[in-house]
Amino acid sequence: MATENWVLPDTDDPVDAPFWRAARARRLEIQRCTSCARSYYPPRVQCPACHGKLEWQAVAGTGRIWSYVTVHPPLLPAYQPYAPYPIVLVELDGQPGLRLIGNLLLEEEGAINAALDQPVAIGDPVRVTFRSVADDVVLPCWIKI
Repeated sequence: MATENWVLPDTDDPVDAPFWRAARARRLEIQRCTSCARSYYPPRVQCPACHGKLEWQAVAGTGRIWSYVTVHPPLLPAYQPYAPYPIVLVELDGQPGLRLIGNLLLEEEGAINAALDQPVAIGDPVRVTFRSVADDVVLPCWIKI
């Protein structure tokens, strides 16, 4: 897969580097407050509710599609070969209100736009999978279950 000219995350950013390290290890981790036990994504410096310390914890990586969109051109040139493709917003099981966004794939490391071959609906159950897009970037993606 060519990822030249893709907009990629800074995997060395001190706030979210642990998220990207876990993704490279094929684990989904989110932050949880050690004081009030609330979970957060995207990563933060401290708990916005109680200002407590946040620690990283692995989560099961299953959930339901909360919302979705099919991306169509016009796009940045690097993404045009993949369009149209579905992007899903997933609410994690056991984490009410905690949602992550990602590509919907048909199979592990599958093509981004192949998921259009199956219908997508709010409430569909999904599980996390991981897709390598650069030497240091592995993106959490989703597969319907």
